[in-house]
Amino acid sequence: MLVLRLNKSGLPQAWITLEEAAKYYAQDRVLFELGNSKRVLRGGWNNQGLRSRLALSSIIGCEGKVTRPSGKVPLNNRYLFRRDNYLCMYCGQKFRITELTRDHIIPRSKGGRDIWTNSASACTRCNCFKADRTPEEAGLTLIAVPFTPNIYERFYLMNRRIRVDQMAFLGSHFSKNREWETSYNLNTVGI
Repeated sequence: MLVLRLNKSGLPQAWITLEEAAKYYAQDRVLFELGNSKRVLRGGWNNQGLRSRLALSSIIGCEGKVTRPSGKVPLNNRYLFRRDNYLCMYCGQKFRITELTRDHIIPRSKGGRDIWTNSASACTRCNCFKADRTPEEAGLTLIAVPFTPNIYERFYLMNRRIRVDQMAFLGSHFSKNREWETSYNLNTVGI
């Protein structure tokens, strides 16, 4: 389990390990906890035979410098395919990550840029068929509008094993019309 660390104003800062979260608790730097998932760490025994334990929340707000993360999400295939729910944005079928390619909607040879809003996941078949043409020239239609992820969507893209309460927190800040909340399987989110 990774813990979502927020700053004191509630903006996501990082995914941290349980050990890093325990350090924030031990230093008394945790200002608030969100979510209902707890993980208990057990420590050593004292001379009275009592064992130490520390309950860690899955989302913690921590004391420290308030910084607004850049919000810039690097465009790479892993994040792009996850943004598009591993669907080909032309035929609408779901594929494994090894069967998808990055398609530039306006081809780079025609002045298209390598940015989020000009990139879509495409299966090899559709990408080869589209070739060096725009979707209109190839007679294809995108099934969704490409978008640049916001800071909360960035944290969704960064972690594969998101707990339900973490997903609820992040999902409440997603761009409109996103289907990510319903696309995950409870068996794969660390429950």
